[in-house]
Order: sequence, then C-alpha cells, then structure tokens
Amino acid sequence: MEILLLIFLPLIGALAASLFGKSQQARTVAFVSSVLSLGLTAYLLSLFNPDSAAPQFVYDYPWFLSFGIRFQAGIDGISMILVLLTNVLVPLIILSSFKNSYRSPGAFYGLILFMQSGLLLVFTALDAFLFYLGWEAALIPVYFICGMWGGENRIRVNMKFFIYTVFGSLIMLLGIIYVGAHTPDGYFGLQSFYHSSVSPGAQGWVFLAFFLAFAIKMPVFPFHTWQPDTYTEAPTAGSMLLAGIMLKMGVYGVIRWLIPVVPLGYLQWGPWVLMLSIVGIVYASIIAFTQKDIKRLIAYSSIGHVGLIAAGLFVWNVESLQGAMIQMLNHGINVVGLFFIADILIRRLQTRDTEGMGGIASVAPQYAITFLIILLGTIALPLTNGFIGEYLLLLGLSEYNIYAAVIAGLTIIFGAVYMLRMYQRVMLGGTNERTNSFKDIDGLEKLVLVILCVFVVVIGVYPKPILHISEAAVRSLVQLVEGRMHGTSINF
Repeated sequence: MEILLLIFLPLIGALAASLFGKSQQARTVAFVSSVLSLGLTAYLLSLFNPDSAAPQFVYDYPWFLSFGIRFQAGIDGISMILVLLTNVLVPLIILSSFKNSYRSPGAFYGLILFMQSGLLLVFTALDAFLFYLGWEAALIPVYFICGMWGGENRIRVNMKFFIYTVFGSLIMLLGIIYVGAHTPDGYFGLQSFYHSSVSPGAQGWVFLAFFLAFAIKMPVFPFHTWQPDTYTEAPTAGSMLLAGIMLKMGVYGVIRWLIPVVPLGYLQWGPWVLMLSIVGIVYASIIAFTQKDIKRLIAYSSIGHVGLIAAGLFVWNVESLQGAMIQMLNHGINVVGLFFIADILIRRLQTRDTEGMGGIASVAPQYAITFLIILLGTIALPLTNGFIGEYLLLLGLSEYNIYAAVIAGLTIIFGAVYMLRMYQRVMLGGTNERTNSFKDIDGLEKLVLVILCVFVVVIGVYPKPILHISEAAVRSLVQLVEGRMHGTSINF
C-alpha cells in the first residue's frame, strides 16, 4: 500500500492546493504536500534492500483484467533513483518559486503536484498501460503551466512542444499494443513484455515506435528543436520540471521499456542512435557558445549533457548504465540550480541577456559562491557530483569504442568553456549601472541554493551510496538483455 500512497499523495495535495484558488496559501499547501512525499520516500528508502534486483513494495491489482491490464507498481534500484530525484527536487522547485507572483496560484501549484504524481507513476509502473497513463498524465499539467504562465511567445512554443510529444506518445502506444499482443500470457506487465515473442524483423519497427517517444522527451538530436524555445518561454518552475525531472522519463523509458523489450531492435538501430547522440553533443555545445540568453544557454547545455547520457545507454554495459543512473540524478540537481540562478538574475535585472552584465560577484558574494559551486558540478569538476557520472559514461563508451568516447568527451571540454565564459561575463569584472545595486541572496533563496550545493559536494565526494542503490538492478537488466540476444543471428 505504500506505493499507492507514494503515487496518490501528490494528487491529494494538488486537490488541496487548488481549493485555495487565488490565495497565496496554495504554495504553502503544495510545499507541505511535497515534503510529506519526500518523507515517505525517505521511509521507503530506509526499508529498501539495494542488494535485491527484484521490485519491492509491489502493489498488484487486477484492473482491466479482460484486456490484460493490471494496476501493478513497485520500486527497484533503477526506480528508486528516479523517485528520489522527483521527490527531492519538487519541494525545492516549489520553494524556489515563493518569491514569484503567479495569477491563480492554486492552479499553478496544483498542476505541479499533479505532474509529480504522473512522474511517480511513470517511474514505478510495472505494467505498460500504466506506464503510458503516467506518461500522458505528466504531459498535461506541464502543457498548462507553460501555456498559462509562460513568456510572450508561449502559445506558439507550447503548441510545438505539445504536437511533438503527443505524436511520439501515440506512436509508442501502437508499439505497446503490438508487444502486448505478443506476450506469452496476454498481459501488459513488464515481465510479460520481457518475454514477448515479437519477431526479429518486427523488433526493429517496435524499437522505432518506442524510441521516437523517448527521443523527443530527452531530447536526442534531431528531435530536440522544441526544447530551447520551451525552456526559455516556460516559467522558471516549468523549466526546472522539464529539465530537472521530465526529460528523465525518456532516459528511464530506454532503460526499462525499450532495450530489454526489443533487444534485437537495439542491435539494429543502437549504433545509429549512438551516432545521433554524439552528433547532438557537439552540435548543442557549439550552439551554446553563441548564446547570450542565459536560459537558452542552459537549455543547449542540457542537450549536450543528456546526449552523453543517451550515448552511454546505447552501448549498454554496467559502467555506462550506472553512469546514466547517477548522472540523471546529478543533472537534475545541477540544472535546477542553474535555472534558479538564472531566475534570480532575471528578477533582479529584468533581462535574460548576459551582455552588459558584470561585477555581480563583488556586490553579491554569496550568490557568486553558490553559482560557482553549481557551475563546477555542471562541468564535472572532480569531487563534484557531475564528475562520477560522466566518468562512468565515458568509461562505458571507451569499452565500446575509444573514438566515440573521445568525441563524446568534448561535452566536458566545451561545457567548461561556455559555462566559465558565461560566469566571467556575468559575475566578474567591474559593476555598471545595471549591476551595482544587485542584491545578494537571502532567506529562501539562500536555503534552496545551499541545499543544492550540499548535494553537489556530498555526491561528488562520496557517490557510493547512490551507485549501490541501482547496481543490482542494473546488473540484472544487463544480464537479461545479453541473455535474450545470446546466440541469436538475424539479418536486416
């Protein structure tokens, strides 16, 4: 029953927050709800056995049994990382929004919690139909968050985002139905999908059906074109939700529902996806060099870093998958921190353009220090959280192909250049009329940034507990895929 409470507690909080309508008390209700979800996650983590690869806290109810659909949810080591990511970041995202004024705060915070519930359903579902339900449920609230509280171009940008994601989702649904029709017991359960009898030739098509939805969500080049505009036009809380948590749905989908379900499709298309991921790393990094809008720079930086995660997934070994797991957590922490840093800058200076800034470090030293720590995590400095994930990803890539690892490693070099150049442009040098009265962080701003900085340092210094959570489940999944591919000879 704990898993039901985990999924539905945010929904209860969403309903409670929405009852406050235009009252600012809605944000307090939302924050309390998110903290309760975090507390429940901590309780489940205390009971969780990381040495077991099997799902734990499983709830299984025969929902639409005549159609082979069960309400089946549980948590293994892979899911636990994503549940932690979601329920740690949502309270911080809500807290970071307290200094912003939103019309209809009840609706705004209710939608955030509704999205949280959808995300948790995606990360805990052990039934393909339930996974798809959570996938769509997480899309609806973020569409309204961006459409109602976004920038001046929000309607055009949001429509593009919606069309992309809905199209990908519908193609994935066709893939789910097809695989469900080829399971040995007629069920849509995860284990039934892992033992489906999809023919070698059809696996290539099913791979494309699933991959399209996941590639759009991550996003992987060239399915990324919705992302920079959406991240820029969305309210900062929306950008945080999209970049910090929602894109991980695509990465998780590849790990859980794509490669293990159609491993022969992976053999056919995996090298091409690896190539696209590496191209995306270089492309996004080059575009980031030219950006003066701080939110767009963060958006392109995110494409580059997620491209490295995607590349690691499609070499499919223990090192790269472990790197992907911890890097999903680290990327979420770092990108939420960067967007909050940007939000403070935008609120103080009323502009996203970094040209004409400078000298802020001299008038806001605490802001400068927290900014630098989060930035160093983003560029994977040793002893920060970004280092261990990118190291494992590159290690896994090097076992597959050393040249692929070298090119993918450019994301670290390029990232360091454009991020440090952006920091220099904004924070260093002399002040001017725009920046000489910049107010340093205090109160809730300081609390959120200090918490994020602690994560950056602690995970960087001692990542073992995080890696231990996912290790057994990752090894089991690698063995499953290898077993399904063993001795199989196919021609395409």
